[in-house]
Amino acid sequence: MEYVKLGNSGIEVSRFCLGCMSFGDPASKMHAWTLDPEESEKIIVHALDLGINFFDTANTYSAGTSEEYLGRAIRNNVPRDRVVLASKVYFNEGRLSKAAIAREIEGTLKRLGTDYLDLYIIHRFDYGTPIEETMEALHRLVKEGKVRALGASAMYGYQFYNMQLAAKENGFTPFVSMQNHYNPLYREDERELIPVCRQFNVALTPYSPLAAGRVARREWSADTARSRTDKVAAGKYDGTEDADKAIAARIADLADRYGTSMTRIAFAWHFAKGVASPVVGATKAKYLDDAVGALDVKLTAEDVAYIDELYRPHAVVGAL
Repeated sequence: MEYVKLGNSGIEVSRFCLGCMSFGDPASKMHAWTLDPEESEKIIVHALDLGINFFDTANTYSAGTSEEYLGRAIRNNVPRDRVVLASKVYFNEGRLSKAAIAREIEGTLKRLGTDYLDLYIIHRFDYGTPIEETMEALHRLVKEGKVRALGASAMYGYQFYNMQLAAKENGFTPFVSMQNHYNPLYREDERELIPVCRQFNVALTPYSPLAAGRVARREWSADTARSRTDKVAAGKYDGTEDADKAIAARIADLADRYGTSMTRIAFAWHFAKGVASPVVGATKAKYLDDAVGALDVKLTAEDVAYIDELYRPHAVVGAL
């Protein structure tokens, strides 16, 4: 495993982050494919064995049970200070208001069974709360020792810039990471958001790095519980299937040339683009093994251009 500093923080994270949306009680009715505590722990332990130390969840994943399952697995298998735990706030009552942030961090810490969070991520931009109120509330958590660093997720570039500017002008803690929607089939953030992240030395930790599997297999759809029921992924990608299939085909072509998998080519594309730690969701250990193998694949500038050449503008997905 390779490791990298998370932006301007002193936090060192693995080049892959295990996304924990696939862990949790399916009775929460968020997703039909989530794993129970025992199966979740098996995946988390396998990730630890591979050297992955970075884990991402959220307060609303499976009604909080994702945080519970992750916390239990960590306590059972590794010292707390050996891992980097990230969770999120936004899809809750009060969004990113001062009161909501103060309330939600307590619930997250309790469910994870820890007294601090390494990275606290705002899940979206809150149009209804003044930026200064949000940034001050987040800063207070850092000063209180409940949070080590701050991250943001999908939003427009100007919104992220304004939040970083508010932090600078008021002496608040700035963001060190951006978990945005980014993959070979969706590159809209290259226009504004990613350049802003570069300006502030903010680490990129994108979600959906494999476009819900569409750049990791030779068929557009798969006969799995997630593929059959994931309406969100279908909404993100299936509307542009005809155009994007050609991009996926080029990834398959490079996989054949390199004698490797499409998954590894896709992750190698991320690393060539300067991504710090893509968020990988996995319900089987073999998926993590395949992903980690991307560290041995180095794409040339010509390879990246070959993948990128066919891209056409897409409707914005992620920023609200």
